[in-house]
Amino acid sequence: MGEHGTWFDYLNRIPGWQHLVAKMEGALGRHWRFLVFEDSTFSINHILITLLVLLFSVLGVRAFMRGLRQPDKGVVPPRTMNLRNFFEFTAESVYGMVEGAMGESNAARFFPLIGALWVFILFSNLIGLIPGFIPPTDTLKTNVGIALLVFLLTHYYGVKEHGAAYFKHFLGPIPLLAPLMLPIELISHIARPMSLSIRLMGNMMADHKVVAAFFALVPLFIPIPFMLLGLLVCLIQALVFCTLTMVYIGMAIEHEEH
Repeated sequence: MGEHGTWFDYLNRIPGWQHLVAKMEGALGRHWRFLVFEDSTFSINHILITLLVLLFSVLGVRAFMRGLRQPDKGVVPPRTMNLRNFFEFTAESVYGMVEGAMGESNAARFFPLIGALWVFILFSNLIGLIPGFIPPTDTLKTNVGIALLVFLLTHYYGVKEHGAAYFKHFLGPIPLLAPLMLPIELISHIARPMSLSIRLMGNMMADHKVVAAFFALVPLFIPIPFMLLGLLVCLIQALVFCTLTMVYIGMAIEHEEH
């Protein structure tokens, strides 16, 4: 399958599949270039693997929700780990993280957003450790989308919390500093989605290449330490993305002390 080959490459043997991919490339492919957005080759593999991650996430969330509707069955946990227990543990851990970073009053409010980001990014990272798959987060196509979502929601919650007064913090503490503070604040806010996207892409692309290189050289035993290191990278990158999201939203909704 090669370094970037996936199990979905075998779909090319289906009659009409390549014609379908060509039509999708015409509709979804990017034909412009700007700074880091150089020439891009459309790949349906990223779309299919992203859908696979979403499917797994939806199944896990449904199992978790069924457990919430049947609290009597959750008193005694089963002897073996299942999908429901895994998502219950994940939800409890993420909720504790949100509560510690944003406070008890905001934990329930922002847990759905942070939890959704955590599940999608973590599983998108982890699937790249499985031979024959690539992480959807090793491309700017995916990362820019979720980073822009965080960017828009940050300012949405800021305006919702403070109204039009939210934009006053772009001008600095006193009007005299407004000409200096405005461009600095604008640049810092615009840089946020760029840093979120490129950081996640760079780490996941590097990790995927390292693991794939050792699998190509010695497919047995030797790649195991690098896969364990890759597991740590996947966890850390999901944690960094979600932590920065909580910091950005927390800064947007915080009230100044008088």
